[in-house]
Amino acid sequence: MLQKLLITGANGSLGSLCRQRLGHMAKTIRLNARRGLGVAGPDEEIVYCDLSDKSAVEAMVEGCDGIVHMGGQAVEGPWKIVKAANIDGMFNLYEGARKSSVQPRIFFASSHHTTGFHAQTTRLDPSKNPTRPDGLYGVSKVFGEALARMYYDKFGIETACVRIGSCFPEPPSHRMLSSWLSADDMICLIERIFSVPQLGCPVLYGVSDNDAAWWDNSSAAYLGWRPKDNSERFRSKLDAERTPPMRNEPDAMYQGGLFCTDGIHEE
Repeated sequence: MLQKLLITGANGSLGSLCRQRLGHMAKTIRLNARRGLGVAGPDEEIVYCDLSDKSAVEAMVEGCDGIVHMGGQAVEGPWKIVKAANIDGMFNLYEGARKSSVQPRIFFASSHHTTGFHAQTTRLDPSKNPTRPDGLYGVSKVFGEALARMYYDKFGIETACVRIGSCFPEPPSHRMLSSWLSADDMICLIERIFSVPQLGCPVLYGVSDNDAAWWDNSSAAYLGWRPKDNSERFRSKLDAERTPPMRNEPDAMYQGGLFCTDGIHEE
């Protein structure tokens, strides 16, 4: 059991899920967001700060032996916003980890938008295929993966860079039948990341055992994570509710879908 687990972005959809379901993993759960975390529960601590505030982030990380980093800008946005949250914020988090009296193990919520411009006909292995980000958000996650690797090689800070697909109660589109990650499978993955004796710095996709999946996680098989859910059970419902995209539409061509056609968000 961890002594203190930090969950950043704990008021977001995935961070809230982690708050609800990871309490058994540590004696104390430290929760972070800029606002909106309510009242601390038993064995919880609440720390409000912006990830771009270096001194505040370093103080927040101190003493945590585990970090689930769900915080930051979660969608495409203007560079100023993406940079503050996902570039500066990521650097601040790792500097906090480097300076902490306890070296933490980190779950970094990367994204499949790091490889969004790959065709849906291509099966990707994160240890072999290059990144092809589909926007500034995807670029920021590529940076995060590179930063995590450098802090592992230089300082021994272990990180699992998890390229999360589409973590919703059920896939809201036909494209997401391939990228869907169930809540149960995500929680199981986090548990495995913090329980394996040696983690290293793997890059893997956060995706359930979908028949239509595009991604090969065999390089991270040593984690012992075996997703159990399959999006196929939602296909008939989706077919009844909406028309699948045409083959020449972005949602049927690219793994990143409409992110690939989104322009630069100016200030």
